[in-house]
Amino acid sequence: MSKQQVIIIGSGMGGLSCGVILAKNGYDITVLEQGHQIGGCLQCFTRRGARFETGMHFIGSAAEGQTLDRILQYLEVKKDIQLSPLDKDGYDVVCLDGKRYRFANGRQQFIEQMCIDFPHQRKQLNLYFDLIEKVSSASTLHTLRYAESDTAINTEYQLRSINEVIDNVITDPLLAKVLVGSLPLYAAEIDKTPFSTHAFIMDFFNQSAYRIVGGSDKIAQSMSRTIEKYGGHVIANSKVTKIICDETHATGVEVNGNNILPCDYVISDAHPQRTLELIDSKLIRPAFRNRIHSIPQTIGGFSVYLDFKDNIVPYQNYNFYGYNYGTPWDCDKYDESSWPKGYLYMHFCQEEKPRFAKTGVILSYMNMKDVEMWKGTKIGHRGKDYEAFKKHKAELLLDSVEQQFPGLRSSIKHYYTSTPLTYYDYTGTEGGSMYGIAHDIHLGVACRVPHRTKIPNVLQTGQNINSHGILGVSVGTIVTCSELLTAEHIHKQIIEANKI
Repeated sequence: MSKQQVIIIGSGMGGLSCGVILAKNGYDITVLEQGHQIGGCLQCFTRRGARFETGMHFIGSAAEGQTLDRILQYLEVKKDIQLSPLDKDGYDVVCLDGKRYRFANGRQQFIEQMCIDFPHQRKQLNLYFDLIEKVSSASTLHTLRYAESDTAINTEYQLRSINEVIDNVITDPLLAKVLVGSLPLYAAEIDKTPFSTHAFIMDFFNQSAYRIVGGSDKIAQSMSRTIEKYGGHVIANSKVTKIICDETHATGVEVNGNNILPCDYVISDAHPQRTLELIDSKLIRPAFRNRIHSIPQTIGGFSVYLDFKDNIVPYQNYNFYGYNYGTPWDCDKYDESSWPKGYLYMHFCQEEKPRFAKTGVILSYMNMKDVEMWKGTKIGHRGKDYEAFKKHKAELLLDSVEQQFPGLRSSIKHYYTSTPLTYYDYTGTEGGSMYGIAHDIHLGVACRVPHRTKIPNVLQTGQNINSHGILGVSVGTIVTCSELLTAEHIHKQIIEANKI
């Protein structure tokens, strides 16, 4: 009996992890990547010998036996990567009005660290962590406990905003701001983003936090090798230009405008809007297309990639969130005079236990409308005005970071920049958004994208299905692959893979 053929569009974390799971289970897998480099947000790049991370700057819950560790073992990635722990006493540092606050790993350690500055909030911090644990443990997928869930808890905290829940528990307004200091990790919006999103992210990194030595593209390369080990293929420079359908289902895909590949299933790791653009079928109703096109996206980002002079900048094994207006909220609402309202500054871990940083990155919010006039141009060929725009923004961002890290400018050999346009061209995410579709408590299920489409053998995966980030995407992968294998089967395989 011949294997069923599955074509996966896109080689991000979602596409590759689907490929690994299905290839391990006897499917004939072909992953098609439009770019020359696989990985999506797992890509790294090199300029003048300096190496930079583009998306997966650090990960959580990767200590022995924790959720992501178990998934990486199942995906056969764990053996191929080396992790460098961030500072357990302060893996994240949040700076408000010039004062720094540290996030420590572990519930009790986190509370003790916060109580140095907020001793009167011990009871409130315990209540806050009760909620974090209650919400995150209610998700069977995030805990990998098959068939144990509390739907009521999940629903409640998907419909209550982060600030509403935190303000209800934390009585010190400053502490309430500190606790959301890492919100650039999920581009949260005040009164909109559900508390469940905050709870999952906080729990994920509170358990443990690491950088991937040498870059996250090692994860992509590992999964690609695993797919090929099981007889599959991962092919770059192969842009899917059409999903071919008959009256009832998809029959194959068109590649690079001419080559037709037949298949039994199609799984798209592309942004849902990009996926719909590939489908010309009456099975997809106009109302569904309109709904997907009307869903709001998270904001885009502006990045400055720093190439440091040799042996000058001490390596920082923490992430630094700086805010210029006393709050992490509303940094996406800026004008020419107020940008940047905040930023995230991190170093790249090029080797085990580095003494000095070789490269780093500064990230800040940027709306696509700021670079709309250059849409349709190609990377490297957008013109002098675009280059001048990026240089001006980079200098403003460097000025801001220099205030907290004096001497940073004089430590830089070269820097490089990217905008939402760059992100759009490399990942295809709508509006160049950092994390794809935005969750909004006011829209509820209307802003959720199903992993199943109305075409029975076309499925979706990636950061827009369930949630973003390496764990959110992995969880979405399990949901997608469950259509072919069942969730119970995958959970049993994860347990088997982690037996010592």
